[in-house]
Amino acid sequence: MKRRVLPGLALSLGITLFYVALIVVLPLGALAFKAASLGPEDYWRIVSSPRAVASYRVTALAALAATAFNLVFGMALAWVLVRYRFPGRRLVDALVDLPFALPTAVAGIALTALFAENGWFGSILARIGIEVAYTPLGIMIAMSFTSLPFIVRTVQPVLEDLDPALEEAAQTLGGSDAAIFTRVILPLLGPALLAGVSLSFARSLGEFGAIIFIAGNQPYETEITALLAFIRLEEYDYQAAAAIASVLLLTAFAMLAATNLLQARALRYMSGARA
Repeated sequence: MKRRVLPGLALSLGITLFYVALIVVLPLGALAFKAASLGPEDYWRIVSSPRAVASYRVTALAALAATAFNLVFGMALAWVLVRYRFPGRRLVDALVDLPFALPTAVAGIALTALFAENGWFGSILARIGIEVAYTPLGIMIAMSFTSLPFIVRTVQPVLEDLDPALEEAAQTLGGSDAAIFTRVILPLLGPALLAGVSLSFARSLGEFGAIIFIAGNQPYETEITALLAFIRLEEYDYQAAAAIASVLLLTAFAMLAATNLLQARALRYMSGARA
């Protein structure tokens, strides 16, 4: 009798599929079923209403701004953690994961206290005419806080595994630091950066707890899509809530699917170049 390379594969696969179906597929299927119970005209009327469109705009623009900020700052933070040794490095490395452990509502309250006009940071910014709390800028900051670890933690392992010989060879050929980073290091980080950016953006789209306290939640100005869906739930309009939530779901799914496709192409290109 031929032994399996992985004993217990059938059992472990069955448990995994059951878990995925129970935790992921079932809730998403219920959401899709509830949204599908609307007719095409009613569904379009709900998702294309002026208030819903305004919430899409606020959410998407803030998520894009937060992701762009995290791309630069998260990349720099991962670089510092990997390439330099300094006092408190382990503490900084641990703090990166704080948004994962901290309840988002607590993060929202803390950010509001810090960036309100009488807060530590908000009072300083108010002197130069910058308002953060209860503005789209506050939404962006809350999204940046909760989604930063995705970029740092996807880039950091790749930086740690980079072969120093590649940089040394580029230096011997007379490459400057900027040229080495843009032509040698950055292309190798491309798939990881793409994954981190997509996860960061998807998390920002669906963020709720950290935003509602600092946003002000004014319709057409600082109301995010997740909050609008929650408002429809409080009104017992479950179909409208499902329809609005489905827009976020489809957007995140399409973006992640496109990201996986781009990652696969990038990895094939890198493998072909190395060969």
